[in-house]
Amino acid sequence: MTSTSGDSDPGGEDPGVSGPEGNGPEGNGPEGNGPEGNGPEGNGPEGNGPEGNGPEGPAGNGPGAGDLVLEGLSVGYQGGWRRPDTIILAGLELRAIAGRVTVLLGPNGSGKSTLLRSIAGLQRPLAGAVTLAGDPLAGLDPRARAAKLAVVLTERFDPGLLRGGDVVALGRFPHQKRSGTLRPVDQQAVRDALVAVHAEDLVEVLLARMSDGQRQRVMIARALAQEPALLLLDEPSAFLDAPARIELLAVLRRIATERGIPVVASTHDVEAAVRMGQDGWLIGPGSRCTTGTVATLASSGAIGASFDTTAVTFEPSSGMFRMR
Repeated sequence: MTSTSGDSDPGGEDPGVSGPEGNGPEGNGPEGNGPEGNGPEGNGPEGNGPEGNGPEGPAGNGPGAGDLVLEGLSVGYQGGWRRPDTIILAGLELRAIAGRVTVLLGPNGSGKSTLLRSIAGLQRPLAGAVTLAGDPLAGLDPRARAAKLAVVLTERFDPGLLRGGDVVALGRFPHQKRSGTLRPVDQQAVRDALVAVHAEDLVEVLLARMSDGQRQRVMIARALAQEPALLLLDEPSAFLDAPARIELLAVLRRIATERGIPVVASTHDVEAAVRMGQDGWLIGPGSRCTTGTVATLASSGAIGASFDTTAVTFEPSSGMFRMR
């Protein structure tokens, strides 16, 4: 488990906190992170990369094929004439591993949406770099970016008379020719996306008449129809009931595994994330960002440190919040 912060102490004694040079692409601090540069579970069966990077691997070794990597990334809001930038998160050194789900956790207002929008190119980062499979995402035109990554946001829109199949087909736009006609390859991509989220029965249903859960499945299918190398989701479970939230995370895990892509999803549902998440980026306390498996973030007390209040505390043994 590693932690980055804009005000980290380069020589700090806390082994879980890395200074400016502690969380780079080659390792985790001056001593590495174990004999091979991995965490205690670094050679697990779900490993990735030349050293068999296991669940502790997001901060362990160099970039793996298909990984999303943030290097020295600072996000926030650009200032104007005589107004300085507003920095929300600074100096982030993070990795999302291809084939795994990374959940982005943090209290309200901690910067989760700002971070996702900056990765997606919807908001310009203040500093640093974002790479996917080793290629920088900065400077891509919108069409090229849409062919590489897909985003599912919480914003609602008026669907008019669009049906489920119409919405999913919109995901093929970055790959279409000038005529805009769906080719056989496009039609197959739409079918595959619908199957992936079990939404085949929603093709002819008006989006306006769908439940929140059905609508969310269609929006994720639209993103999958883009055939992206990275899937970003901002609060995908925001309007879902408890069983649907668990089911959604299970679907995202399957998508990440089957398509071999990194999936990054922000969520306020910490308990569901602990049960079904794999890796985690945890914002807080303050602007600190701690990484590791979700299980490690829970058992180490990191989640409690970020979310506990005077009235509520996170219980690592059960993975649930309790009244004090």
